[in-house]
Amino acid sequence: VHLMESGGGLAQSGGSLRLSCAADGYIFKITAMGWYRQAPGKQRELVAVISSDEPTRYGDSVKGRFTVSIDNAKNTGYLQMNSLKPEDTAVYYCNAHIRPSPNYEYEYWGQGTQVTVSS
Repeated sequence: VHLMESGGGLAQSGGSLRLSCAADGYIFKITAMGWYRQAPGKQRELVAVISSDEPTRYGDSVKGRFTVSIDNAKNTGYLQMNSLKPEDTAVYYCNAHIRPSPNYEYEYWGQGTQVTVSS
């Protein structure tokens, strides 16, 4: 399975971007898909995660501004980012827990996409 991210780039403060994460390969079920980010000199942090078994979660700094979703028919997840702030600048990574068959589950990471928000 391979995760391909897209949609990153440059946005102005207050603007919007939408990230996509397409999972390609033999997929029985995506049990969870999430987004993490890492800014220079900082640890990687949770942005949002959507799961088939648990409530959707958001990092405190993005609540009310970002929305995570998944299109299971397309095996693609999305992160809609509104009201962007300069402190949202980071490399954003897609993370997915995927079952290639009913009895096995693996965790995958995307390669990361840069999001830069100018003030």
